[in-house]
Amino acid sequence: MKRGTVVLVSLDPTKRHEERGARPCVVVTDPAVSSNQRFPMLAVVPLTGTPGEGALYPSLLPGPSGLRQPSWALIDQIRSVDKRRVNRVFGVVSEDEVRDIDEGIRLFLGLV
Repeated sequence: MKRGTVVLVSLDPTKRHEERGARPCVVVTDPAVSSNQRFPMLAVVPLTGTPGEGALYPSLLPGPSGLRQPSWALIDQIRSVDKRRVNRVFGVVSEDEVRDIDEGIRLFLGLV
């Protein structure tokens, strides 16, 4: 699955402040890595319709991504999920949006 693909993922079970339920997420795993793993895992960033501010909450526009409304990536909620949690594929976000997500991940993980 290509980086930047928007998928519907079942995130339950969760604890406390983790995003829960079935929600759109952006795949951030390199396809070369996810296709050659011991277990079928993907790294995803959940999305929300609630506006966020700063590099950890980049905005995403509706369109080819399959999103119906403006959304924000929740970089601080990045997680690995089994590929079998993916219920649907919507589309792909723009290259600029993937770059914004990558910048947020670098900041969140201290890779800058």
